[in-house]
Order: sequence, then C-alpha cells, then structure tokens
Amino acid sequence: MYSGGDMSQVAHVDGPPRGRLTLLGGFLLAIDGVPASIPVAAQRLVAVLALRGRCGRSRLAGELWPETTEDRALARLRTTIWRAHLQAPGLVAPDHDALALAGSVDVDVTDLVRSAHELMDGRSTLPVERVLLYVEGDLLPDWSDEWLTAERERLRQLRLHVLETVAARLAAEGLFGMAMEAALAALRSDPLRESAHRAVIRIHLAEGNLAEAVHAYRQCQSLLARELGVAPSEEAARLVAALPALR
Repeated sequence: MYSGGDMSQVAHVDGPPRGRLTLLGGFLLAIDGVPASIPVAAQRLVAVLALRGRCGRSRLAGELWPETTEDRALARLRTTIWRAHLQAPGLVAPDHDALALAGSVDVDVTDLVRSAHELMDGRSTLPVERVLLYVEGDLLPDWSDEWLTAERERLRQLRLHVLETVAARLAAEGLFGMAMEAALAALRSDPLRESAHRAVIRIHLAEGNLAEAVHAYRQCQSLLARELGVAPSEEAARLVAALPALR
C-alpha cells in the first residue's frame, strides 16, 4: 500500500475530488496532487470500480469478499466506503444500488485503453511514449486477487495488438529498429503468438535481411512444433517461401 503525503491537505475537499489513479506497476492514488493513503480494502474497491465502471453493491461485495456471507460482505463494503471517504471524500460515488468511481478521477488504464483503440483504428498519431508504458507496466503486479485474472488478460491481449500495430506502422515508415523493438516486445510477452513471429519476419524482409527472416521463420517453426505439435500457418510460410534458403 502506498503511503505518504499530509492527508490533512485533502480531507476538507467538498464534492468529487480531482484525482489521478495509477494501476499499472502498482497502486497509487493522488488527490489534488497529494498522494493519498487509503486502506488496502479501499484500494481494492477503487481498483475494481476503475477497471469495470459502475457496479452493483452485491456484486462488488461478493467479488471482494467471496469467502464470507453476502450480509457480512455487504457490511465490509459499507465499512470500506466509509474508510475511503475519511481520506478522500467523494472518491466512491453512490448510484442507487450501485457504486462508481468519481468521474473527476483520471485512471491510467482508461487513458491507455483509449489511446490503444485510437491507434489501432488509425484515429491517432503514434504515441510511442504510451506504447512504452504498455511494455513496462503490469496491472497491479503485487496483487493476487482472483478478479484481476480477466482484467490482466484483457490488457495483455490489448498490449499485444498495440505492439504489433506499432511494429507494422514503424516498419512502413522505415524505422526498422524501433519496429523490431515493438515486435520483439510482443514476442517476449507471448512466445507462441504466431502473429508476433510474422511481424518479426516482415520487418527483416522489409529491411532486406533475408537470412534473418529465414532464421526467424525457422525459430517459429521449431517452437510451434516443440510446444504445440503444429506447423506455422500458410500465411507465415508464404512470407519466406520464395527465399532461396527455403526453396
């Protein structure tokens, strides 16, 4: 849990707080620019709301305290909300029988997901600095909560698609070194992902490194055969089929 800052500076805030929530790399909440220390249970509540949006109280309670009865879990939820409001009034907003994170709190994951979608559908320029955050930041890496499994997989898949998109775009611009960095980052994240292998092969071909392209294909071929008992797809094979070393 992050601790620090003088919370007396923010405890007087009326209405929704202006805040910034960081979940990639670890939990960090800042209210009006001041680092806020909130209890661990409150951190988990805030993280769920940040990642999933508006959520019913019963569902939240069951997600956060699955080991206990519904009545006891709901009681813990009420206590957790109260404790969160002691340090950051208005952080958790009631919405009938549901709860939501205050709309005035910016979330790093939300920003990155938005940027990723804009990049992949061609509505944005290339935000290389944001891509680096995708490469470097894991979602709450020190937490072992079961509900995080699906969220981590969602971001992992998005990260892989972003990296492959970036690799293709950089290669098209002739920035082969940076393109290869993005492609290899995807491959490190999932060594069995054939689309990442194809990205590496395409970059070698675009740069004129034919031997490297053949080597990358054979690595892919060997890995898939050893781990999955399958051959590369026809799409991968076509990339290098005309090269002398494979004719």
